Amino acid sequence: MTETPRRDRLRRTRAGRLFVAPSPGESTRIAALLRQETIGGALLIGGAVIALVWANSPWRGTYSALGALTVGPAALHLDLSLATWAADGLLAIFFFVAGLELKREFVAGDLRDPARAVLPVAAAVGGMAVPAVLYTLVNLGNPEGLAGWAVPTATDIAFALAVLAVIGRGLPTALRTFLLTLAVVDDLLAITIIAVFYTDDLAVGPLLLALVPLGLFTLLVQRRVRSPWLLLPLALVTWALVHESGIHATVAGVLLGFAVPVARRSPGEGPGLAEHLEHRWRPISSGVAVPVFAFFAAGVTVIGGTDLAGTFANPVTIGVVVGLVVGKAVGVTGATWLVQRFTRARLDESLRWLDVLGLALLAGIGFTVSLLVGELAFGGGTVADDHVKVGIVVASLLAAALATLVLRLGARSPERARPSSS
Repeated sequence: MTETPRRDRLRRTRAGRLFVAPSPGESTRIAALLRQETIGGALLIGGAVIALVWANSPWRGTYSALGALTVGPAALHLDLSLATWAADGLLAIFFFVAGLELKREFVAGDLRDPARAVLPVAAAVGGMAVPAVLYTLVNLGNPEGLAGWAVPTATDIAFALAVLAVIGRGLPTALRTFLLTLAVVDDLLAITIIAVFYTDDLAVGPLLLALVPLGLFTLLVQRRVRSPWLLLPLALVTWALVHESGIHATVAGVLLGFAVPVARRSPGEGPGLAEHLEHRWRPISSGVAVPVFAFFAAGVTVIGGTDLAGTFANPVTIGVVVGLVVGKAVGVTGATWLVQRFTRARLDESLRWLDVLGLALLAGIGFTVSLLVGELAFGGGTVADDHVKVGIVVASLLAAALATLVLRLGARSPERARPSSS
């Protein structure tokens, strides 16, 4: 490996002093690492683990104080706590990248072909409906907990794909495609749920004003303008106005992502604008936005501050665990079987039903968006929100372990290779 010459890494300030600047090669390698699913998943887990350890240490008060620290201009109604900035601000970057991915799948990916999309789309719908029903049934005697019905409906793309990347040796590539398509549709439905069911007070004025910078942003990207000096201010104003309207600000990220054009490119052509922006922003999303959000959202005190036995016996906790682990498995597998049974849609020839069950269990990893929905449903820092967090952590770990067991059994099966029908 050729090392960057020292003189290329030296820069001179106006005062004449020398400092060492990071080489372009180093920043490129870091960005490439952050685009890897395993690295992004590891950072997500790391942020959550640090939060859980800190929130259960003798210094738990400093963790709570850090999340409650308020920063931002009060004149613009943006004097928000750090925890709110993570959920409303940084997570908008995650949803912007998700919006780009959604748009790409609809225009040039698997969702463009109805015959290929019908099974994962049905699986996503079943994987959201059944967990919501099970959660509701568990909480019928707990009216206060019914607000969290949408918590177990979400699948964490980064976490699930990271687990699949680690355990995926010997499994068909069609499994990842199926999971990615399912998770993309799941995200779209989750965004719709957030916008429709978790918007309490809608201010129409700021929402209408948000259409102006959003329209200008759309006009520029449709003309293939890539300058961050033009696009970023418009994106920030759009986000601020959507936030002021009462709709969760992450919806702005999705709308901005949808505005970017996706071209069906021939082999050998360079990346389009959507690919360019996704390439630029994915490292920030997976390396900063999601781990920081997980850090502020996952810290629940279970040692010395919470009745742990009572938490596990609480209907909210039970509903989240049952919804994510059992509901996702039944919903995804059942919907896939029903659609294949009563329509002409068929699984990829390389996939078996054991693979589908493993994928359905993997979809029970509902971390990032589930934590967000829990905060929106119950409010951050409440007892019910703590129950949600415990349920999500337990369910995600259990779903990951069960999915690993099922998928590894499938990978080791002597009948792994299935002959194609002629």
